[in-house]
Amino acid sequence: MELDLKGKTVIVTGGASNIGRAISLAFAKEDSNVVIAEIDEKQGKKVAHQCNSLGKGRSVILKTDVTKLDEVKAMVNKVLNEFGKIDVLVNNVGWDLPQPFTNTTPDFWDKVITLNYRSDLNCIKTVLPHMIEQKGGNIVSISSDAGRVGEFREAVYSGCKAGVIALSKAIAREVGRYGIRLNAVCPGVVIPKEGEISEASMWKGGIQFFGPEVVVEKMKKAYALRRLGTAEEVANTVVFLASDAASFITGQAISVSGGYSMI
Repeated sequence: MELDLKGKTVIVTGGASNIGRAISLAFAKEDSNVVIAEIDEKQGKKVAHQCNSLGKGRSVILKTDVTKLDEVKAMVNKVLNEFGKIDVLVNNVGWDLPQPFTNTTPDFWDKVITLNYRSDLNCIKTVLPHMIEQKGGNIVSISSDAGRVGEFREAVYSGCKAGVIALSKAIAREVGRYGIRLNAVCPGVVIPKEGEISEASMWKGGIQFFGPEVVVEKMKKAYALRRLGTAEEVANTVVFLASDAASFITGQAISVSGGYSMI
């Protein structure tokens, strides 16, 4: 299968941690130019170095807080000055802290909404005019199966991720005439390996993010395939959707979750 991603310029937000890291590496293997828009510059440099050792493209880290529109605009301008175009945007930044909704606060809501939804608005709003001008481009946003089924102890996060799906569908209808495609990828739980996360990652505390090991083993039983997914499995789907092999797929939400949601 020809993906035709060689020489394409790809922005991956949060591209140095867990799923984002795997996405950056996967595009690098396809000889794409990878821009890691990451708040953790140290981890970003590490992943950019790994990317540069994998393919013929060029990978760079641009320190960016994607929750701030001005920083996103500055990052996009640097990408255009450096590479001349933007072919793919992957909205990967996300964060949560599972807890009963009755325990949450407005400050918590603001953080979850800003990181999981507002960041996507900032990036899509900034990149889209350039894709319209060049009459082509792909935007893949990382949603979650939580946004499809409504996840226990993740009410605000679920709402944001459902919003990411609807946002992708709505904009896909608006800009399809320009040859621009938008899709959402919905992972299940993906637990990173040690050393594969940034300082800002919700996994910074390790597996205790979800509870003791015994809880994780119980979680696996909720999946038809009886295991959790890997970052690489999610990344493969993102790369496919961004490629010419998926040229007639737009406005879709695709679960990569071992059959968890069955939608």
